[in-house]
Amino acid sequence: MVVIWAAELRRAVRSGRALVLLGLYSMFSALVLLVVGFVTRELQGQVNVKLQEVGADAEATARAADELHRGVLGFLTSNDTAMMEALAQVPIVVLVVFKISLFFLPAYIALMGFDQVSGEVGPRSIRYLTVRARRSSVLMGKFLSQATLLLALVLVIDLAIFIYARILNPDFGFGVLVLNLLKFWIATIVFSVSYVALTTLCSSLFRSPAVSLVFNFILLFVFWLMDSVARASSDTNPLRFLRYLSPSNYSGNLLHPRLAEFAASGAAYAAFAAIFLVGAYGVLRTRDL
Repeated sequence: MVVIWAAELRRAVRSGRALVLLGLYSMFSALVLLVVGFVTRELQGQVNVKLQEVGADAEATARAADELHRGVLGFLTSNDTAMMEALAQVPIVVLVVFKISLFFLPAYIALMGFDQVSGEVGPRSIRYLTVRARRSSVLMGKFLSQATLLLALVLVIDLAIFIYARILNPDFGFGVLVLNLLKFWIATIVFSVSYVALTTLCSSLFRSPAVSLVFNFILLFVFWLMDSVARASSDTNPLRFLRYLSPSNYSGNLLHPRLAEFAASGAAYAAFAAIFLVGAYGVLRTRDL
């Protein structure tokens, strides 16, 4: 498993695939940062103009800016008091990018690893691996290589985002920056692990990488639809329980300061990852390679 993990990781780096993936992730993050920064400046500018029209002093202006910050923070954290206090020093732009990234990452992960297994099952090159290693080792090696690559890409992008936020907000202290960088990075990885496993499952189901990719997107849409329908349902509607079948339902507490809340979300994503990996192994074990 370790040998396959290392070989797959080296192949991704040498082929230039890692650079392409980094470029795609960078373009998305940069676009979100620009849009969020523009909207934030416009809102703050309108608030300042209105305050100037009524003759507000500097203290009132600062208080209005703080109230605007807390309002947006409350919206992003579902008015969870503990989370609001823990994230009070984090610039809003970082939180918005994180929230939007949770919608982007599943599709990004699908693009990153849709051919990890099917790309070798189709031409039957995988049989040279299965002769020398157990199928479980091949599967886990490929899964871990995708997870490792994603871990590195997320760290690079998160570091760039936090540096950008530090430049725009000089009061964003270095110690707070490092602590929250680690927190956001871990939260993103915990969120992503189940989707990496889902992509491994989809790639194991079909011999054609294109079919694996399309099926992966279909499953992502089904998960999103279940979560959306459940949230729109009333408390008496049985459909509200559908959200527990969607991984995205458990993302709300990934940044929670209380360990129990974070651990519950982490356990849910670990359970989804285990289910998807067991399914992938079951398919690969019974398939004629």
